[in-house]
Amino acid sequence: MNRRNIFILLIFLVFVFFLITNSALFNPSHISNRTSFDDQEILIKTLEVEKSETIEEMEETEAIEEKTSTLSLLAVGDIMFHMPQIKSAYILEDGTYDFKDVFKYVKKYIESADISIANLETVVAGNDKGFFGYPTFNSPQETLEAIKYAGFDILVTANNHALDQGKEGLLNTIDFIEKEGMKNIGTNKKPDNQILIERINDIEVALLAYSYGFNGLDYTLTEEEFSYMVNRIDEDRIKEDILKAKDMGSDVIVAYIHWGNEYEREPSDFQLELGRKMVEWGANIILGSHPHVIQRSEIIEYDGRDNFIIYSMGNFLSNQREENINTKYVEDGVMVKIQIEKDFVKDETHIKEITYVPTWVRRYNDGKMKYEIIPIEDFLQDEALYSTIYEKERKRIEESYHSTLEIMAQN
Repeated sequence: MNRRNIFILLIFLVFVFFLITNSALFNPSHISNRTSFDDQEILIKTLEVEKSETIEEMEETEAIEEKTSTLSLLAVGDIMFHMPQIKSAYILEDGTYDFKDVFKYVKKYIESADISIANLETVVAGNDKGFFGYPTFNSPQETLEAIKYAGFDILVTANNHALDQGKEGLLNTIDFIEKEGMKNIGTNKKPDNQILIERINDIEVALLAYSYGFNGLDYTLTEEEFSYMVNRIDEDRIKEDILKAKDMGSDVIVAYIHWGNEYEREPSDFQLELGRKMVEWGANIILGSHPHVIQRSEIIEYDGRDNFIIYSMGNFLSNQREENINTKYVEDGVMVKIQIEKDFVKDETHIKEITYVPTWVRRYNDGKMKYEIIPIEDFLQDEALYSTIYEKERKRIEESYHSTLEIMAQN
């Protein structure tokens, strides 16, 4: 065999060997089996994804079934600044004012709540306008700095002193409140901002405020301005606002009302009647001010829901004293802390807990007059704090404490 034939034979043998060793590549059954294996992998992965999604859905469902949310609301009564208080806060060195120490003992309560609200019973028209106490108030802008420092979020400006400095005073007060990062209810710059709704912890709270009157100063506004700048107590309007707040999806409706008779420790028939009507219209929490003394609270069950009214929370801060008003009860106040809970499965919101913290306005002379809001129980339980109270004050603070507890126990 010549070399050429041998070379051809070798090539042929190599080709045959190649075909034999790689026949699996051309085996149709192998191709089919491989495809089937891929399908199994895809099926397994699909089942795993579906199982994972099902578990996630179950966990989400369980979370919804168990989900509740809470919100704390703290409310106090009247904050007033009479001229002796303004003078006591004056800093001679730079001609400014500092009211922060007034709130140092109650700050921890106020700032710990999700929403803290007070009645600002004065006007802050601007330091350039001069300062006045009763009967036509204008307080330093620094009063709002101190109120913000204390932890308040919302100030009620619907009260009988809202127009003490006319339209300009009303508008400037709102502006200065906003400048400090707070909000107001009860007086308005524009017609379209009368219902404030706060959404906290997935609970929507509507806040409304009204006053019985404005000390005969209605004439400082035009008829049109009066219709929206101040919220006067008017049953039709209150009912309309409550229904509007419900339509806006509110879980809780809070109404702060400036009503009643000054220095009377029992609510008037008007307060009792209007309070019940407001509950029937849909208000859940009604907070009262103006009498300058504490009045009782009560729970009213309506339509399967407990609703809360406190007719007056007294003076949180003022210069009113037994010596000049002839009643010691003007020195008393109460912080009302309300725990609100929402059940997302039932889509129901209810009052979970109500706590009262009695307060007393301390006024004493330490080289110059000083004012402090005292959370009484803290002082009675803490010997170090109690020792800072003068002996002559101790009887008054203890009487205040027991008087407030007695009134709150009437609920």
